[in-house]
Amino acid sequence: MVKENSTFGVKHIPSLLKETYIAWNNDNPFRLSAVVAYYAILSLPALLVIIVNLVGTFTSPESIQDILTSEFSEALGKDSAEAIQVMLDETENKKRNFISTIIGLGTLIFGATGMFYQLQISLNDIWQVEPDPKAKWWKLVFDRARSFAFILVIGFLLLISFVATAALSALNDYIKSSFPDMVLTLAQLFDILFSLGIISLLFALMFKFLPDAKVEWKTVWIGAFITSILFLLGKLILGYYFGQANPGSTYGAAGTIVLILLWVSYSCLILLFGAKFTFVYANRYGQGIRPMPLARKKA
Repeated sequence: MVKENSTFGVKHIPSLLKETYIAWNNDNPFRLSAVVAYYAILSLPALLVIIVNLVGTFTSPESIQDILTSEFSEALGKDSAEAIQVMLDETENKKRNFISTIIGLGTLIFGATGMFYQLQISLNDIWQVEPDPKAKWWKLVFDRARSFAFILVIGFLLLISFVATAALSALNDYIKSSFPDMVLTLAQLFDILFSLGIISLLFALMFKFLPDAKVEWKTVWIGAFITSILFLLGKLILGYYFGQANPGSTYGAAGTIVLILLWVSYSCLILLFGAKFTFVYANRYGQGIRPMPLARKKA
């Protein structure tokens, strides 16, 4: 057994992963991921509308919709992507009066933050912290505001990814006509590493700011990097599984909803495993994970 605060070594990885799996499995991750998946379904329309309009401020909303549709098509299949496209088309471009617009905007924000709020609760469970029962109502408001901030962060990262993808696509076309295949391979490798960096940044921000806990940045980056690798591998496996098995076909018209539930649930399992890895790593090699001022350790 590795002692706490010892120096990390490659030889520790097997025992670290074993301890992580045992602790992760004891936290009932399937229940936690199912709750997040349920709220993801409720939050999805509002979340997509906010992101499309937010990023569409800097570019055309149509191009953002095309990128999102392409990503959903890769992850969930063509039929699900088309259903989500219809969802966006139905939500936008509707004439509303001022009052209904304000109500609609508030509903969108509240709905879109639901998934991140539930994800915060799940991460608190994984990291064994909980809000202080004495915290007042504004703690709930603060949590919702923090969840909305993550929507803005996702929009910003999506914008960066959109610009980078467009630039790399143009660069690839130029490389194909001017340079050998080796250079094109290097450009594609850079694209993969860039995606890994963006996802790692998103997970790092989640681990650092979403739960009611304090953790060192060094530990956060290590946990986020491991989680992003697992997430990309899981994305490939899930994309292949959904493409070959097509589990949503059994449910007919509800197939899209079922696929989204499955994808979010499986992805959340990976996220929670990464969070538990961060927790175990922090206790072994860092200063542990401590509750925030308005939180406490779970009994």
